[in-house]
Amino acid sequence: MPKTKAQKQKVLDTVNQKIGQSKSIIFSTFEKLPVNDDFALRQELKKEGANHEVVKKTLLNKILADKNITDLKIEDLRGNITVTTSPDEIVGAKILAKFIKNKENFKIIGGMLENKWLNAENIIALSRLPSKDELIAKTIGTIKAPLGGLVNVLAGNLRNLVNVLNALKDKK
Repeated sequence: MPKTKAQKQKVLDTVNQKIGQSKSIIFSTFEKLPVNDDFALRQELKKEGANHEVVKKTLLNKILADKNITDLKIEDLRGNITVTTSPDEIVGAKILAKFIKNKENFKIIGGMLENKWLNAENIIALSRLPSKDELIAKTIGTIKAPLGGLVNVLAGNLRNLVNVLNALKDKK
């Protein structure tokens, strides 16, 4: 049963709002995707705070026109089109890249990051980057390592002094 104009407007507003709140947007297509696979993908994205929606081509054309995105040609695409929005720059790309490894009927078309268009290869490259939390942990580890070494060196002199005193005590 076709959607009414009000229902289409509601979908349009919802997707526009999600795109406005997200840091990255990824467009993908699929054909004959099993429901279990789609459900698993949605659940994994939902755990990370990302959203994954199938959007009609006509509605997506309106959304793209509102956002002044001219790099994506909807008419040339086959199959269903999905929009994955993510509050993080790379979490959506990581999950989708992992998902498409063994799926021939699911393809990433491209996406937006900081209002710049990225093609599918760039999205895959983005998915290989470490996450923000991983980068923070590595930075903290890098800062902490020299301090730990300094503490170890300074404690070494005290340890040696204690060992000498213990040796003198044992001698007597």
